[in-house]
Amino acid sequence: MRRRLLAVATALFLFPAGHAAAADFTKVDTKVTMSDGVQIAVSYFQPTGTPPAAGWPAIMLLHGLGQTRNTSDFVNWSPNSMAAQYLAPEGYAVLTYDARAHGESGGLFTLDGPRELADLRELLTWLTTKHPVDAQHVGAYGASYGGGLVWKAAVEGFPFAAIAPTATWTDLQEALVPQGLVRAGIIVGFSQDIPRDRFGPEETQLLSDAIAERNLPAFRAYLASRSTRPQLGSIRIPTFMLEGRRDFAFEANQAIAAYQRVRGPKRLYLGDFGHTPAENPPAEFNYAALEVRAWFDRFLKGIPNGIDKRPPVEIAPDPWRQPTASFRTLPKTRTLKFAFRKRSTLTADGKVVRTTKRVSHLETFGSPIVVVVFSSGRPGYKHLVAVLSALTPAGKEIVVADGGTDTQVAVNHAGFFPIRLQNEITSIPRGSRLRITLGARSTVQNIGNLVYLIPVPDGSTATVGGVGLTLPVLRKPISP
Repeated sequence: MRRRLLAVATALFLFPAGHAAAADFTKVDTKVTMSDGVQIAVSYFQPTGTPPAAGWPAIMLLHGLGQTRNTSDFVNWSPNSMAAQYLAPEGYAVLTYDARAHGESGGLFTLDGPRELADLRELLTWLTTKHPVDAQHVGAYGASYGGGLVWKAAVEGFPFAAIAPTATWTDLQEALVPQGLVRAGIIVGFSQDIPRDRFGPEETQLLSDAIAERNLPAFRAYLASRSTRPQLGSIRIPTFMLEGRRDFAFEANQAIAAYQRVRGPKRLYLGDFGHTPAENPPAEFNYAALEVRAWFDRFLKGIPNGIDKRPPVEIAPDPWRQPTASFRTLPKTRTLKFAFRKRSTLTADGKVVRTTKRVSHLETFGSPIVVVVFSSGRPGYKHLVAVLSALTPAGKEIVVADGGTDTQVAVNHAGFFPIRLQNEITSIPRGSRLRITLGARSTVQNIGNLVYLIPVPDGSTATVGGVGLTLPVLRKPISP
């Protein structure tokens, strides 16, 4: 999980048309005391010269999980270097800060909970009341952990004039416990970014329970409280959503669902950045930087640059290159269906594999569905994981998507079990064969596939009958 683009939160602004001299702004590092007494470390950037009559337009930059305002996971870019190299010289006041339990800030980590939300609110007030800032034209940008908080602030009615959440979630249950099955590898990977002694007590207990599959109703309720999807229809402010095509932590549906719900001016960019296995090509940051900057210029500065008049859905090809593909609505798809009738026995550590004939060049778009005729022996085969991959003519296996479901009701009784897989927009080369791998853990597909890690009891067996695959694909691939 270390190879993730929490750095999208830092990189997207780093490619200006030109660089300004350091004398164009001032920077102050300080700490702001929150209402609970915790000190939050901040950096405030202000352009030099006389501000506009209403004050400077401003942007708050929220970093990713385990990072700070001075660090990132991508090269050495950080929120502070973003502000210094791009935003402040361009006439924006900028506030960056180390999130609670990160860097130089105090407090405990509660995963974008009420306390982190209060921090953002109090820092917004500090920004707009202690500085020559136009409180009517403040924007917010955040990726991954920071993006989740930006969404939360938006549905809570924070007075942002425009937002740009990136590589993040709108439904944390769907991301971490889809269909009730814990994606333990994703959870463990994220948990390692925060020292355990900086976890809140509830978070410490719930992490332990989730990995052991205990007390899952409480864990799901906790994740629901950190999610925003049911409230997204209340958002009327300009919103630019950026999400990775292939991001095993936060699939494309996290942003697509938001795009379908947000009511104000909106734009959706699906690119090659994100968490593992995204490629994060540096050239794309240059392109996306200008896109995000244009969005804030339009809605914070009022510059009629036309970004709000262009087709609002944009998808980058994989590998990234220009031109990207633009659409006035979400792109049209067609559905492919595959069926397998073979009958097999599945053991606790074993797998069942079904492979199609060769296919033409495909580009998936949407959630594949695997339906399995399944019955469990005793002890019960309590859950089932499906991994969809593509075997290319070059001998490479590309993991397309994964999913899982609870199967405890299947003891001695055959039933149909649909498994919704993640929406990972994947280009599948001509001549590839699609493969479905079924088992208790995703590692049965490949030892390095560390998404679903919880086993079934030793001695568990099941019978796999018919297997069906429904695969939505773009009508015309946009990738080469």
